[in-house]
Amino acid sequence: MTGLYLKSTTNMKKNESKLLGTDPIFKLLIRQGVPASIGILVMSLNVLIDTILVGQWIGANAIAAINVVLPVSFFIAALGMSLGVGGGSIISRSLGNRDENKANKTFGNQITLTLFFTLTLAILGLIFKEFLIPLFGGKGKLYELAKIYYTIVLYGVPVLGFCMMGNNTIRAEGKPNYAMYAMLIPSITNLSLDYLFIYYFDWGMYGAAWATTLSYVVCALYVGSFFLSNKSELRLKLTDYILSIKLVKEITSLGSVTLARQAMVSIVVLLVNNILFVFGGETTVAVYAIISRMLMFALFPVLGITQGFIPIAAYNYGARNNKRVYDVVKTSIIMSTSLAAIVFCLIFSFSDIIAKGFTNDIDVIEQTPLALKLVFASTPIIGIQFIGAAYFQAIGRALPALLLTLTRQGFFFVPLLFILSKEIGVLGVWISFPIAELIATIITGYFLLKGLKKEIL
Repeated sequence: MTGLYLKSTTNMKKNESKLLGTDPIFKLLIRQGVPASIGILVMSLNVLIDTILVGQWIGANAIAAINVVLPVSFFIAALGMSLGVGGGSIISRSLGNRDENKANKTFGNQITLTLFFTLTLAILGLIFKEFLIPLFGGKGKLYELAKIYYTIVLYGVPVLGFCMMGNNTIRAEGKPNYAMYAMLIPSITNLSLDYLFIYYFDWGMYGAAWATTLSYVVCALYVGSFFLSNKSELRLKLTDYILSIKLVKEITSLGSVTLARQAMVSIVVLLVNNILFVFGGETTVAVYAIISRMLMFALFPVLGITQGFIPIAAYNYGARNNKRVYDVVKTSIIMSTSLAAIVFCLIFSFSDIIAKGFTNDIDVIEQTPLALKLVFASTPIIGIQFIGAAYFQAIGRALPALLLTLTRQGFFFVPLLFILSKEIGVLGVWISFPIAELIATIITGYFLLKGLKKEIL
């Protein structure tokens, strides 16, 4: 009897993906979204606290130097995330359609693609670092600090790419708790090593960089152990690693949405860092570093709902359950909008305290509160934008998902950034954020409604 019970329990755990098509939508979003939110929160807190520790123990220029490096490491890591999200959409729909062979083949192709792309770009990034660091704003006093951090962190970026791919694949299986652990473990490791390397050993930027890189390794060990255990529904054969042209096209087309989003983040950081350096020097670059950390941290509940939304929508779309797809879109927008409104209120109420928490630099503390308020001014409406783009990604419509993703920081923000900064300097940079968000949300809402009427309603 005990053996039968254990076997039954194991099967239930392995087939949790089926619950995506049967459990109540609100319950599913909580079960999928809360672990994703917690994982993002802890990772964001990790980056946030890491920035505070670096600012307090090394200095404000160290914060700015790390922000210079992030676009490069984020872009390479984003390749792993994009392949995880693109392949995850296929895996969720395949499991919903009871096609385990396609799910396994997709995962094998994800691994091959992730390792190839991230290793290639990491090597190129190290070869051309003398060119890339100044290009991304690592100039003047920031150059040497940025070079130290950049070199060491790029060693671990391919490992981070595998972690990001694996995390999204775990979530695609309907196992959000394990995906959450994959985000918690490296975050805790990084903060522990920060204290040891920066404060105790006094290694400065070397300590900050090695703490980050080693935390990626710990994460990869956990993700790898998950897929090798009986917790995963995916079971790979050697032939699954051989690339299928059809699958590669599908994975990369859907993943291009996430990659474009992350690439635009890198491009935006590059442009903003350089423009701010021209108009305000190192101080305004440090202000933007704080704001970019807060953007990662404060939006964690909205990002969590979005990540929880994708496998539910994809699974039910694959199962041809249109009513559940519509219900999860509507419920996700309501939840994300409510959470975003709370974030908006907190940022406006505590902007002074936030600035003082990062640094003792008086100039940075004076400039940060107004900049924070302006950048976050359109936060309450971003749920529509996030869920709208994610909907098309979930149902396998890569082109509209890609275009809607680019509206936010590509089509509108970049032109506004150049025009307004030229006219009113640093203030123009800050107000470009909410104006671009507003326009992008209106357009996304229109196409989401049109898409639902065509595909679902």
